[in-house]
Amino acid sequence: MRANQWPSLKFGTSGLRGLASELEGQAARRYVAAFLRHMGEQGKLGGGRVYLSRDFRPSSAGVVRDCAAAIDLLGLEAVDCGTIPTPALALHAMAAGCCAIMITGSHIPADRNGLKFYSPEGEISKDDEAGILGNLDDAFIADSTKPMADEAVVAEQRYVERFSGIFPADALRGMRIGVFQHSSVARDLLVTIIGNAGAEVVPLGRTVHFVAVDTEAFGDAVFAPLPGWVTSERLDALVSADGDADRPLLVDGSGGMIRGDVLGLLAALALGTEIVVTPVTSNSAIERTGYFKEVIRTKVGSPYVVAEMAKRAGRGVVGFEASGGTMVGDGLQVRGQSLEALPTRDAVLPMLCALDLAARQGRPLAEIVAGLPLQYAMADRLTDVPAEASAGFLTRLAKDPDYAAAFFAPHGIAGLSEIDGLQFRTTSGDMVHFRASGNAPELRCYVEGSTPAVARELLDWGMRAAAAALGR
Repeated sequence: MRANQWPSLKFGTSGLRGLASELEGQAARRYVAAFLRHMGEQGKLGGGRVYLSRDFRPSSAGVVRDCAAAIDLLGLEAVDCGTIPTPALALHAMAAGCCAIMITGSHIPADRNGLKFYSPEGEISKDDEAGILGNLDDAFIADSTKPMADEAVVAEQRYVERFSGIFPADALRGMRIGVFQHSSVARDLLVTIIGNAGAEVVPLGRTVHFVAVDTEAFGDAVFAPLPGWVTSERLDALVSADGDADRPLLVDGSGGMIRGDVLGLLAALALGTEIVVTPVTSNSAIERTGYFKEVIRTKVGSPYVVAEMAKRAGRGVVGFEASGGTMVGDGLQVRGQSLEALPTRDAVLPMLCALDLAARQGRPLAEIVAGLPLQYAMADRLTDVPAEASAGFLTRLAKDPDYAAAFFAPHGIAGLSEIDGLQFRTTSGDMVHFRASGNAPELRCYVEGSTPAVARELLDWGMRAAAAALGR
């Protein structure tokens, strides 16, 4: 193994990520070959086909061809599913009992890209990541001239039908919903799916060039027009997703952005589960709501959530991340219909669930969210922070009590959790959580406060204090 040839390429919270310039060519080919060899060792190559899809970033189409070269080398058949959401690709491949690879950098900048690997059972595990690295070698992989089968249309249709089965044609009747399309692979499917559920749909903000949309960073300039669109277009809500459509964004009718963990919570309520699996970064008051018999906390990253869900197979478990990406296990019934398990993040399901709740209750989304007994939560991140800089900052906060006390002097420290990053509970009962991104050179800050003003103040303070500590 010589992964150090491409130092930026690393497995993070969901897949392999790094600089597109390093991923293109032999790196993508060798990682894909290593993935398929590992699947073969596990007896999980399925029907001998490997399904491929991609986002709209400039490098993705070339990386698809690199993946096809590795697939051809191993005597398997590459199937092109075009530009569809990651969950749509996973759903289609799982139905065929085959492996899949999504070429996407998700929400990170366009100069980066990545590979998300799927076995016939769904997302790969952390053990699978180790198996891939163990199978990585230096063998040159030549181009492939073999044409790929095209199943883009049938894969899209399977995904659309998944929602038509549980959200009937009149579910959202009378609602006017905007779709912030930008460069998400879900931009047209969102229009179709929400329209099929009976809403009047208003497409907005479609872009020609790729836009990196981080649905957890509400302060990003890309979101500035959204509240204005809600007003000018007379919308009941506005929906969107990140580049590969596994992270949702929903703006309510008052122009307020709804956090991802709130969307995940609403989805869990709408789907009627008794068991929720979610990372430590989701709202810390979820347990105190009393809505669920069991709430299991994990490290940040969908593989950790999926692993805990697998331990509760058949019990209708719902998992979601702080980003709102929602996963469902088997055993769920919606309107008398079985919802097929999909153990990978999906952006569309939680947004539809939230809109459906509002429609059934005849109440605005903002009113429903305001009635949830949660703390007020916000998040942001410092970009272009090297991993070693984040590690040094977090290590000092964790290991040097005097430094931590001085750093938190304005708020005090009442407790600390180190499940993933550092989550401090302040003396007033609020929360500040710092962690390094697993997908990009970023330091993330999550806060919870007793009021929106307290949360805003905490987040502004946390961002300033972290920036100063990093010499920014």
